Amino acid sequence: MAKPKSGAKKATPAPKKEDSAARLELLKSASKRVAKVATKVAKAVKDVKDKVTKSAKSKAPAKASPDKAVEKSVDKPAKGASEKAPAKAKTAVAKGAAAKSAPEAPAKAKGTASKGGKAAAAPQPPPQERPRPRATKLPPVGEPLTKRETEQLLTAGEGRGVMGEGSLKGRLVVSDGMPHLVVVGRDKRELTFLLQGPDQEVLPAYVEHKVSVSGLIRKLTNYGGTVDVRKYSAKKNEAEVPVAAPVETEAKLRYLSPGEVSMVTSAGMGSGIKGFASLRGNLEMTGEDFVLVLSNGGTRQQVSFLLEGKNAKGMRRHVGQLLVVTGVVEKASGWGGKVIVENFEPRPAEARVSREDMEIVHVEGEVPTAVDVKLNHGLTVRLQEQPGYTWAIEPTLAKRVGLREARYEPGSDETGATREFFFTPRNPGVSEVEFFLAKALTPGVVERSFKINVTVKP
Repeated sequence: MAKPKSGAKKATPAPKKEDSAARLELLKSASKRVAKVATKVAKAVKDVKDKVTKSAKSKAPAKASPDKAVEKSVDKPAKGASEKAPAKAKTAVAKGAAAKSAPEAPAKAKGTASKGGKAAAAPQPPPQERPRPRATKLPPVGEPLTKRETEQLLTAGEGRGVMGEGSLKGRLVVSDGMPHLVVVGRDKRELTFLLQGPDQEVLPAYVEHKVSVSGLIRKLTNYGGTVDVRKYSAKKNEAEVPVAAPVETEAKLRYLSPGEVSMVTSAGMGSGIKGFASLRGNLEMTGEDFVLVLSNGGTRQQVSFLLEGKNAKGMRRHVGQLLVVTGVVEKASGWGGKVIVENFEPRPAEARVSREDMEIVHVEGEVPTAVDVKLNHGLTVRLQEQPGYTWAIEPTLAKRVGLREARYEPGSDETGATREFFFTPRNPGVSEVEFFLAKALTPGVVERSFKINVTVKP
């Protein structure tokens, strides 16, 4: 490589900094000019659009030509833009672009204004929905539903996935344009089934009808499914007949059951029972009224019924005997009520306790006294009855002292009726027996009482 001569001059490099600065200044000035021109053009286009919209809204005369108005509105900003813009090629291009865009905007506004006016305020119809796909083909015949599957199908909350041939009955409704069958299930809860098949277009005509369908049933959820309808029948709901207000009628009498009869004859039970029955008891009298004693005679838990009715008049000769009375029984309290007698029948008296070979101690009247009685022998107390009242003792004491009979004995008009208590003491010792004159049919109400001290000796 040849070395340069020592006396040769070196080439001076070009001033790079000065050239780059000049280029930058040129670019800046050009960009400023272009930006100004673009701003002016955009402003002119915006003014044109505003004027066009205002003219479309305002009621212009029909004969005025919209083309001339558009040309005038376009010429004014075009002239202003040409006077201010510098005479360069770039400005000319910008003018051409503005001239092209300006006629396009009024042309669009012209079309909308010509169509508008009266028709501009009219609402547009909603877009038409596409027809939904409907099942038009029936699937092949499947297996019939079993009894167990039918129960699951009609039970809300169970049976999802059950499928088979069967029939359903229910009320037809239309939901979202599709027919559905509302079926009342086993627990009175409603199940909804979508009806499919070739008859799907016809079924909505039977809205709110009773419809019976048969076909392939699929329970897709626990609360419904689909039915591919092979056959159907519809029946119109019958018009509801106005129900007349219920007329208050007397309750029909009925025969009392054996359990109710036992409650009627028991003390403290069956209050309010009313019906037709036959009762068995001893016939007594309180004043001029007949009373039938059913149980616990002679105690404060005596159950007795007042006998009423036309057929009760011929009972006087049967007083003190055992009768079977048939009629309408009404128990007003736990200790008795009344019987409207239909018929009665006397029965033979029950076997009485034999008093032979007994040493009997007798007490007459309301006399407080003390008596001695031998064990397993007898004690009798005879008391005078009063109209509307009856003599009685406590039931626990009757059991302890050994009450055998509390027999009612009708008397003459002079002497009156009496009641005889017959005891056979079984336990040795001293007992205080208290007698109460209680109100008939209400043994809890006591008029007076007296006591007898009984000493039982072995």
